[in-house]
Amino acid sequence: MKITELIDEEFETFDETTPVSKLRSAFEDTNRKALLVTADGEFEGIVTRRDVLSSHQPAERKAGTLVRPVPTIGRHEDLREAARLMVGGDTRLLPVVDGDDLAGVVRADDLLEHVQSYLSVLTAADVQTADVVSVEPSTTLGKALSTFRNERIEHLPVVAEDDGERVVGIVSLYDVLEFVTRELRRSRGGDPGEQMDASSGGHHGGFGAREGESDDMLALPVRNVMVEAIGTTRPDADLEAVLDTMLEFDASSAIVVDDDESLVGIVTKTDLLESLTWTDEDRLPVQVFGADLMTELSHEELAKRIEDATRKYRDMRVLEAKVHFQEHDEQLRGIPLLYARVRLFTDKGTFVAADEGYGDRHAVSLALNAVERQILEGKTYGRSKKPADGDDLEKVYGWWLSE
Repeated sequence: MKITELIDEEFETFDETTPVSKLRSAFEDTNRKALLVTADGEFEGIVTRRDVLSSHQPAERKAGTLVRPVPTIGRHEDLREAARLMVGGDTRLLPVVDGDDLAGVVRADDLLEHVQSYLSVLTAADVQTADVVSVEPSTTLGKALSTFRNERIEHLPVVAEDDGERVVGIVSLYDVLEFVTRELRRSRGGDPGEQMDASSGGHHGGFGAREGESDDMLALPVRNVMVEAIGTTRPDADLEAVLDTMLEFDASSAIVVDDDESLVGIVTKTDLLESLTWTDEDRLPVQVFGADLMTELSHEELAKRIEDATRKYRDMRVLEAKVHFQEHDEQLRGIPLLYARVRLFTDKGTFVAADEGYGDRHAVSLALNAVERQILEGKTYGRSKKPADGDDLEKVYGWWLSE
């Protein structure tokens, strides 16, 4: 399946010099979650709704200070590649390029709805995060923010004070940031009429300044922010039905409960996207550029080395790997100096590292060491989903054969 029919060719771009206040207005006027930013006419990256709402900087700050790069995709690529790039790039909006030109965008919701009927081959239990971190209504917003950061997650089920398994609501990182930022602005005498509502994009009425409130903001309880109307599903529910639940509640996640309504897991749209990247291959998919420079390692040995290097990080699932080789003029005992760059697309983001070594085996070993250092230094991982077994992969692969 190609992304061609999913491309939205009607899109708006904002120059990097655009004031953040104008970005805020653009979010108010639409239901968009991200905006495209250009620099001198060239695509630069995106600014998300959350970035703008949670920014403590003055409104005259420029868009370029908030922009973050995201992967792009060609207009004739397939849906699996789009899903992989969204997961690896931590984005739900994928810019589509035609040569050097920005041709449109593909959105995660459109992609998931397009393949929704094929999702019925898997269940919530196949993709859910089972070891769920939760909070209680009395948990402070400061503690919730700390949990979001430490666990690298964006949704926290809220469980009853007297029953740690009964779900009474859900709170998202987005909602907490929007609430805290809005209230801090009010307490400093800002005009609340200029702030957006996180769910509707509309304006709140004025409440005036509340001096001194900022010191206590993070001590407020989660119940001030949590959403009580939540979409729940069962472990044996197929993913087509799970997506229906998310769409019904206009949510990016669904809480998995058992017959006693006790918490057993959570499924997010990222989990659904990730399931589309599964293949029926037993070996990790590895693309090699400059494969003619590989004289010591076979393609299978290279894949095994990458798997061995990342297996210890059980909370991280590698979706795909790309390895680039370049040859230098320098040699040692007839063995050329090679530059090796390893790019790992994972469910925790994209990791890229490079190094040089004599021969492909040495260069890859050093590059993988650099990747491991990057993982250890730059990430604190959330809870992992159960690995997809062979049966799961075989089931998922079936939908991909449809044209």
